[in-house]
Parts: sequence; C-alpha cells; structure tokens
Amino acid sequence: MKRIVFLITMIIAGTAAVFAQDAAAIVSSSRDRVTADTVSSRSRMVITAKDGTTAERVIDQYSKDGPNGSRTIIVFQRPASVAGTRFLTMEKSGGGEDRWIFLPSLGKVRRVAASEGSGSFMGTDFSYDDISSASRDVGLDSHTLIREETYNGKPCYVIESKPRDSSYQYSRMVQWIDKDTKIGYKIELYDRKNTNSPVKIVEMKEVKDIQGRLTPTVTTMTTAGTGTSTTIYMDILKYDDPIPEGVFTTAYLETGRSR
Repeated sequence: MKRIVFLITMIIAGTAAVFAQDAAAIVSSSRDRVTADTVSSRSRMVITAKDGTTAERVIDQYSKDGPNGSRTIIVFQRPASVAGTRFLTMEKSGGGEDRWIFLPSLGKVRRVAASEGSGSFMGTDFSYDDISSASRDVGLDSHTLIREETYNGKPCYVIESKPRDSSYQYSRMVQWIDKDTKIGYKIELYDRKNTNSPVKIVEMKEVKDIQGRLTPTVTTMTTAGTGTSTTIYMDILKYDDPIPEGVFTTAYLETGRSR
C-alpha cells in the first residue's frame, strides 16, 4: 500500500526552489514510510461535544492497493444508530478519487460529490477530505520547509503545504514531521476565511510498533473555537492480511457481503 521513499539528503541553501524540493521529499517520505499490501483495523471514534459529553463509534477499516491506487472501505459496527453504514474511496489513475456511501436509513448507495469534501464525516470533527488526507498525492500541493523545531521533545521539520487547486477546503496545512522516524505528529489546517488561525488541529498522541512498523494508534482532531474533538483509538491493526477484492465494490457497500 505504502512504499518506502528514501529521504533526499537536505542541502541548506538560500533558494526557495531547493527548500520546496526538499519539503516535497520530506512529505513524500512521511506518507510513504510504511510498506504494506493491505491494512485491516478496528478503531473506536470518541466524539467529544462542547459540553464535554462523549459518544463512541466502532469502525472497521480495510485498505488495499489497486490498479489505479489505494482503495479503502470503512464499516460502522456500533452503535445501532449508525451500524451498517459503509464508506468506500477509490483513487483514480488521473488523480483524485471516487467516493460512495451506503446509509441503512436510505437503503441505497450514494456517490459523495467532490463539493461535499468539507462536510462532516458521520457527525465527527473529520471531513470527507480529512478521511482521505493520508493518501493525498504530494503533487497536489506546493510544499515549503519553513523551519525546524522540537515538538514534544522530538526534532521536527515544519512544512507548509498549499493546495494547487483553489477548490480544496483548506488554504494551507502546516505539519510537524519527525526528522528521524518521518512520522507526522501534528497538522494545522487553515480554511480560506482565516489564514492566520487554524480551523482544525490534528495530533498523533500515541505511536506503537506494530509488525515492525511505527504506527500512530491514538489520533485527535480538534475543531478550533467549538470545543469539539474526535479521537480515534486504534484497538486492532494488522498489516498484509488477505482482503477479498469484492470488498472494494459498491455491491459490498449495499449488502455487506463479498461476492
């Protein structure tokens, strides 16, 4: 699924072009640092409301490489109000991706339009675009290394990424990438209304070694100014387990069965 890309040795130089080239390489190495043909997981999504109350959702997620790129399906298991909801994304060869969702209350599969990318994903602080951001093509953004600093005791590159497409929901993204492990520990997301303060903040709060791969197991998305957040706890994760091809189809979305 993700293939290791060796980081280009940084050369400190006084040109923005060199900085941009190095920054893109760092982001690429971060996103492609894990090598696996498939990923299977069970997670708990804990949604914290402004008044401090919480709601929990249990999801299964399966990802696998395909002829045009990664395919991912998310299946909601609990609670009963969302059980049976299934969400499928498939990367396209020309860039971007197709998305579909099955809602039991509607009883049919619906395509999720690109214009819905900023919408809340199942009532969480994550948007549809956020769910797909881990596999976002590095070439869709321009990247600049703006500084180096320590974050939670770890030396990091701080990189600003600006989407080349003005229709993307964020105007820019600033991320802290560990210089040694290439793990992205924090991401600030800025919308197009206020480019000075982040509208959302993503933080990787726990990392574990799973099958020889350093893997974030606790991730929190906080929506600025609202007092709400969503934390994903990775309870079970397996790399390279067989996943039937039939899982990544709209027929599976509708029936929950692989043919």
